[in-house]
Amino acid sequence: MAIDTAAIDAVKNLDADAVIGFLQTKGLAFGLDIISALVIFIVGRIIIRFVVSALRNAMQRGEVDKTLETFVCNVVRIGLLVVVILAAIAQLGIETTSLIAIFGAAGLAVGLALQGSLSNFAAGVLIVMFRPYRIGDFIEAAGIAGTVELVQILTTSLKTPDNKKIIVPNSQIMDSVITNYSANDKRRVDMVVGVGYGDDLDKVKKTLQELVGADERVLAEPPYTIAVSELAESSVNLIVRPWVATADYWAVKWDLTEAIKKRFDHDGISIPFPQRDVHVHNVTNT
Repeated sequence: MAIDTAAIDAVKNLDADAVIGFLQTKGLAFGLDIISALVIFIVGRIIIRFVVSALRNAMQRGEVDKTLETFVCNVVRIGLLVVVILAAIAQLGIETTSLIAIFGAAGLAVGLALQGSLSNFAAGVLIVMFRPYRIGDFIEAAGIAGTVELVQILTTSLKTPDNKKIIVPNSQIMDSVITNYSANDKRRVDMVVGVGYGDDLDKVKKTLQELVGADERVLAEPPYTIAVSELAESSVNLIVRPWVATADYWAVKWDLTEAIKKRFDHDGISIPFPQRDVHVHNVTNT
């Protein structure tokens, strides 16, 4: 640190006027530096807000995926904020080179202490790059099923069907199997219908075909499948597999299940429950 010779001479000569003048000059200069640093910080924040807003609007006009948009805007905001803070500190006369070195060493120590957060950040980057899911998708990951509401740098927010908000670390999601139910626009409804051994299978299959064909939400392509799949202990099981739009999956499954039960009751087709035949033998003692 350089020593101001004027200050030393003023003190040696006990020149009060010189000391006061020196302090006034230095105080005024330091005050101006503080004001300049504050101006840089405030104006920088305004510019950052403008840049991030412009970037967000541009990505929305380009119909960029919402997940990528949120992630990129967050990273740009943090990066620009670091630059603004360093510029404000430099205005105060502090050597930013040494400061960066100190921050680097401190960052290394903090990084070792926050390995979990770094793994979440790395997982967030992978999610943005490979996009296994997007905002609005219904997924199952890390043992949790829900609709993706927000993908952040460290976490992903899910909304469960019963309207609970669950925040899951990104690393846990990437370390688990991800099932994305919304990835494709079509889904197959898999149903198993059991009828009695005494029922007419041709009549049962015709009834099922009528019910499936009557639902306008069932897609013509790929064609649905109705077939006998198993001769079980108490029933003959048939598979019913219509294809529907992903958004109609649950509604079609629930409505079709109810329609099958009502139609079977009307047509006298039995839906057996597990049962066993018990044979009693009388044993006579001789």
